[in-house]
Amino acid sequence: MSAHLTHADALAQFPEARVDTMQLTRRTIGYREAGATHPHAMPVVLLHGIGSGAASWVRQLESLGATRRVLAWDAPGYGASTPVAPASPVASDYAAALADWLDALDIERCVLVGHSLGAIVAGAFAAEHASRVAGLLLVSPASGYGAASAEVRETKRDARLAMLAELGPQGLAEQRSANMLSAHASDAARDWVRWNMARIVPQGYAQATHLLANADLAADLKRYRGRIAVAVGAADAITTPAACERIAQAAGVSLQVIPNAGHAGYIESPAAYTTLIDAFCRTGAEPRSN
Repeated sequence: MSAHLTHADALAQFPEARVDTMQLTRRTIGYREAGATHPHAMPVVLLHGIGSGAASWVRQLESLGATRRVLAWDAPGYGASTPVAPASPVASDYAAALADWLDALDIERCVLVGHSLGAIVAGAFAAEHASRVAGLLLVSPASGYGAASAEVRETKRDARLAMLAELGPQGLAEQRSANMLSAHASDAARDWVRWNMARIVPQGYAQATHLLANADLAADLKRYRGRIAVAVGAADAITTPAACERIAQAAGVSLQVIPNAGHAGYIESPAAYTTLIDAFCRTGAEPRSN
């Protein structure tokens, strides 16, 4: 990692690319890529959370790209990526977009790393396309509210939508970005989380809010029998270690806890999370229990 480079300077090494899918549902997906010169290593695909984007993974692109192909997408409705069609989408809508994008890039199989809401997308994709997933690493996974009562789902959804309407992307970034990090985070990490959150597209964020209300990650994980690992920052106040423990139990694995890290731990503690991802790619997750 080029620690002397700012996040923005490092990002300049990985300019945004776009690809148009060739399926019946034609769409554009924006993404950033590193390590294209390593065609024989298993690709790693990084899926961001609800208040973020592909650029948030810059330190992982920088480090992991030295030995393997690494791709981070802007989810549908983020950046230049075409939104999914439904106003209130489900996880399979995003999983279909992920499949289209991987097809367009001729990626038949990969390791999937999903952070927060990205874990929901990763879990749905793995449940539906298990043969294409060499491993599933869920980092501070959001579980979704799909198993909750209609009242809880609607309350959670409507509160987040009201906040978006009141504050807008810039206001969300100013008021909510600090919650993503622990007290140990540097000013540079705080600035980077804020910058990424300020760039969200309201329509895409609103659809992702519906996805969060509709999804049930634990149920999807029970449909996938491949390699899984689940990790969380010890100081994560959004998807807490207790909440992530329930996801790990649903997956049949032990929860890995990263010290001195909050929800966006891969931004504030990039070396620890890069090591986590690299180790998962090299050795796989622990065997799942039945």
